[in-house]
Amino acid sequence: MKYNWDLIERLLQHVQSSANERFNPRKYAVQLAEEEQRAGAGPIDEDELKAQACDYEALLLKADFIAPRPEAEGGNGENFVLTDRGLQLLNMIDSSFPGEQHPREVLDREGLAALTPEIFDKIALKAT
Repeated sequence: MKYNWDLIERLLQHVQSSANERFNPRKYAVQLAEEEQRAGAGPIDEDELKAQACDYEALLLKADFIAPRPEAEGGNGENFVLTDRGLQLLNMIDSSFPGEQHPREVLDREGLAALTPEIFDKIALKAT
């Protein structure tokens, strides 16, 4: 089993740009599904994608990829900031990354363990 990197990338991008907005992973999942359908991706289970987005939000918070946004930076208790680890992950899974050895493939080799802090930090250290 592997992660939906497109969805994780979308979530991290919204964390990065949502200073005064409520973070809404379900909305971002629907947006991704709509874009993928317009691109010809075939049927997508939006309910499953929304649930996955909520699970990813919890995982990213627990594993310190995102953190609650401080009130001084527009935090409202419902939005986040990227941590250094989160910024590193976003840079690694950037879908515009060129080349054959995309970091997503390296992360996929670790399966669901890829986003545990210890495993991710080792992978990220090798990638830099």
